[in-house]
Order: sequence, then C-alpha cells, then structure tokens
Amino acid sequence: MPAPTPALTIEIDRHHQLPIYLQICERFRTAIAAGHLRPGDRVPALRGLATQLNTARGTVEQAYTILVDEGYLQMRGAAGTFVSPSLPKSLTRPTPARGDEQASRPDAAALRVPGVSREHPPPRRPQPIAVALSGEPRPLQPGLPALDAFPRKVWHRLVSQRARSAERALLGYPNPAGYRPLREHIATYLGLSRGVTCVPEQVFITGGYRATLELVLRSLARPNDRVWFEDPGYLLARTFLSETGVQLVPVPVDAEGIDVERGKQLDAHARFALVTPSHQSPLGHTLSLARRIALLDWAEKTSGWIVEDDYDSEFRYLGRPLQALKSLDRRDHVIYCSTFSKAMYPGLRLAYAVVPERAIERVDRVACSMNAGSPTLLQAALADFIEQGHFARHLKRMRALYGERRTLIVNALRQAFGERLIVELPPGGIQFAVQFPDGPDGPVDDVAVAARAREAGLAILPLSIWYTNSHTQQTPRGLVIGFANIVDAAEAHRHAHTLRACLDR
Repeated sequence: MPAPTPALTIEIDRHHQLPIYLQICERFRTAIAAGHLRPGDRVPALRGLATQLNTARGTVEQAYTILVDEGYLQMRGAAGTFVSPSLPKSLTRPTPARGDEQASRPDAAALRVPGVSREHPPPRRPQPIAVALSGEPRPLQPGLPALDAFPRKVWHRLVSQRARSAERALLGYPNPAGYRPLREHIATYLGLSRGVTCVPEQVFITGGYRATLELVLRSLARPNDRVWFEDPGYLLARTFLSETGVQLVPVPVDAEGIDVERGKQLDAHARFALVTPSHQSPLGHTLSLARRIALLDWAEKTSGWIVEDDYDSEFRYLGRPLQALKSLDRRDHVIYCSTFSKAMYPGLRLAYAVVPERAIERVDRVACSMNAGSPTLLQAALADFIEQGHFARHLKRMRALYGERRTLIVNALRQAFGERLIVELPPGGIQFAVQFPDGPDGPVDDVAVAARAREAGLAILPLSIWYTNSHTQQTPRGLVIGFANIVDAAEAHRHAHTLRACLDR
C-alpha cells in the first residue's frame, strides 16, 4: 500500500517575481530535502492542490511536470502522483519509520541507477528546456506534435470502449513489461516500417524516454561506465545521464552524424554510445551508412552497447529514410528506443525499448524490481488504435501536414530575418535548428534571445545549450524551433516577426 498523503501546507506569494509554478517546485524540493515528504509518499492531486492554492490546474500540472523531469516525483496514472521511490539519499533526511510497513520499504539507494552520485542532486532550478517543454503548449515549441490534428474522437471512443468493458486485466496492476497485445503490435510495426526484426518478448513498454533510459541503465550499466554522447545532444538525456553517475564522453557531430573515429580517439573502450541516427538531436542530420557500420563494428569489438533513440523517424519529407540502426545489428549490441509522444501526443507518456534477446531476462527482472508499468487501459486503447489502422492513417496525414507547416514557418523566418538567420532544413522531424551568423559585436547571445521569446509567449530554445561547452566563442548560436502547430501563413509570419524583435532588442 502506498503511504498516505502527509499533511502538507504550501504557501505561495502572488507578488513574488518567481512564477507560481516555480514557487510550487521550490516548496516541494524543500519539503523533500527536509524529510517532510519521503520516497513513496503520495502528493496532493492536481485539482486538489490547485483548489488549495486558488490557482489554475494547469499551473500545478506545469510544476509537477518539472518535478517529474527532475526526478523528484513519479506519476502513476490513476493511482496518483508520488515522491520518487529512487531519490538519492542526499535529497532526504532520515526520519522515524511510519509503522512496520514503512520500515520495510527498500532503501532508496538500493533502487538507484548503478553508479549514481549522492553528492549531486537534481538542479534546484529547472533548465530552459524543462520549462519550454512543460505545461501549457505554446507556439514554436520543439517536439510538440500537431495537437489540433490529433483524431480525438477516435481516440476517445477507443478509450471509452476499453473503460466500459471493465476487464479485470485492465483494472489490475500493470505488467511491468507492458500489455502483451501492444508489444505484439509494436514488434510487427517495427518490422514493417523500420526493418527491426524482434519478438514481443524483446519489447518493454515504459512511461517515457527518461523511464526507458533508467530501465536500460539499471539493467546493463555498471558504476563509472563511460558513455559516448553526441555533442550537441539531447539536453534532457544529458542531464539525466549526468545525474546517474556514468561518465559522459562528448563526441562531435557533423553532417554525417556522430564522428565514430573521433569517439574512438577520445575513449575507445567506452561501454555505451547513446545516438540519434535517424534525426540527430538537435541538428537533424542522418547518421550515414558508413558511420553506422563503423559504430556497430566498434560495439562488436569492445562488447559495448548502443542505445538508439529513433525519435521523429516517422516524419520525413525529403528522400527515402534509412532504416533503423537496429536493422543492421547482427550481434545484438543495439537497444532500440522510441516513444509515442510525437506520433500521438506527449501526455500519453508511453514509450518502449527493444532489447537484445540475451538481455531480456535482466531487463525483465529490473522492470519488476522498479515496479515499472504504465496504465494498462491506455496501452490497450493504443493497441486498438494500431490494430484498426488509425495509427498508420494518422502518420500519413501528419507527414503531409507537417511538410506544409514546415514550409510556412521557413518562408516566414527567411522573410523576417534575411541574412540575420541561417536556415538549413533537415530531411525530417517536427523541429529544426537555425543559426545566427556572428554580428558586428561577435556571437549573438542566443540564450538571451530565447529568454525574450519566452517572455513573448514563444517556446523556442537556444541552440548553444545543447553543446557541452555552451559558453565558448566557437559554440554555434541559434534557435531550436518547433513547427507542427503552425496553422496558417499569418500565424507563421506573426511568430517570425516576434522572434526578429527579440533579436533586435
């Protein structure tokens, strides 16, 4: 049984310069650090806390999303939201046990990712990317699919049908590995669309990409393992990996993707490589075939693991896509990861990993020990969505729609910025990176431009923060821009001119 919600009084200052949702984040961090909230404690529901604070439900949801991203909280669907059971000890203070049941809970340290550092808790302030990607969707938000074009009626009908059926299997505790029919559909889909041959037993459903990484590391990583990481690379993944205690080895990226030869020069015996071969994050390059073969050869010779993040592979507008890196894996060194956040909607919180057959037993054991598992009802509805052909039709419509919307924002940006912005479009994805050429006074401060844009209501991100050394003179400066929710040319031009004004201020 989960621990009951402890008495918790949260006060906010409506006159404080810090936004209310960030004040809520601070109150929870303080309560956890002081031991008033312990690992496994249930926290107030969104609606209840919003009523208590006399604020909007979305404000509380934005705070909870940030706290989940930082590792403080864990959402368990209908069961509620809880303090993460795997908090590092450095975030908690020992308090008397609350009865035998509480005393018998496993030590948080025993549940941590191997090699986690207790001396480095999650950052006290949310990073710009965490703020930009959480809460109410906003214009130009990277990674946000077209919410206006999602087939809500079909989805609502499928979820309602599953809810009305009230099958016992859908109402009980979820299988830590995932709902079997969904795993079967994913295995079939990957074979047809990505060239990945796998059986359902290799597919593990998770609660998002971060949860996927945690499952992989808990299962396969050892203390102080070294990990090749693309530079620039996905910032949320970099932040999470840094918190686990593994040692990151930044490897440069060029037009062919991660530079494998440079990686071998930096650390030939790293144990992991985390890569985005189909659509490099954030530059959008595709890993060339020669580099793919070189990467697989490195993994085979060193007995290393390759974690393939295949995000945005569903959306390509130019040329034929290369199949997944996993499709070339003949020696079982690639762990294939993907998510439904872009193909469906981010709030679904369903992702998956395809692990090599030799790792199934280990991953399954860890999934059970983590008490992993996503709401079975949603997994069942998604399985129906795929089986009935809605998923394939939705992707086909979105490819056409995103191609049109991408053209709208690109034309608007080029008109608004002229030579002040370099726009080189990648062949796919629902976001792209643009770069500022150096001005008369040197490099443009893209962090300041992005901050002004956020104040103006836009959710773009600075490009430089995706680089390990983000403050050097040589670091490219620019913006990462999402385009999937641009509805017409007028909106595109309005946002482009707002961005130009942020540059000129």
